[in-house]
Amino acid sequence: MPLLTKIIDAIVNPIVGLMFGVALVLFLVGVVQFIQGADSPDKRSTGARHMVWGVVGLFIMVSVFGIMNIVCTTIGCK
Repeated sequence: MPLLTKIIDAIVNPIVGLMFGVALVLFLVGVVQFIQGADSPDKRSTGARHMVWGVVGLFIMVSVFGIMNIVCTTIGCK
């Protein structure tokens, strides 16, 4: 299983980490938009939408890390 371990370490983990960062930035942009647009319902709803999708993205990335850990523990790749 060393090939699978190398693929996970070299390709999958950096991609998931990058996507985690993108989701975090999207969430933070939504927070800033929500606060700056406090007087406008349209800007608040846009900020809230970005925050929701950022949280969804964060949840998905954490789930991917967990699923990868379970699969690797099950098949013994680490």
